[in-house]
Amino acid sequence: MKCAVCYRTARGFCWVNSNLRRSDPNRYSDQWVFCSRRCQDAFSNLMEKTEGRMIDPTDMEFSAMKACLVPLGDYVGAIGMERTMADYSRDEVLMLIEVVITAYQDRMIAEHEQQAEKNRAFLEERLISQGKACSSGGLI
Repeated sequence: MKCAVCYRTARGFCWVNSNLRRSDPNRYSDQWVFCSRRCQDAFSNLMEKTEGRMIDPTDMEFSAMKACLVPLGDYVGAIGMERTMADYSRDEVLMLIEVVITAYQDRMIAEHEQQAEKNRAFLEERLISQGKACSSGGLI
């Protein structure tokens, strides 16, 4: 099975629709399996925001798409811009796909890690402020 986020081999992580009863066969789906906790968390965040409905690409996805342009342009420039796609060999097309997917995944991972760091910093700030409130005369 393939990870629902990055399409690598899934490794035991999954997502279930907690809005459905446990007996509902739609609650569990082999479509929603993941290779890592990072991909599982990214998918879970998306599902919470969209309530399970697929929508237009997010700003993060648009950013990842734009991040593909430079590597794509570099690769096409290296093999010859004057050539049409029909003139590419099988290996050249596969490399083109790899260049785009790698750039997209790298940007999505970087964006998710940046968002996770922001969330972590926010939570740490909250914990610190709650600790100060408790130590400065508040009830524990």
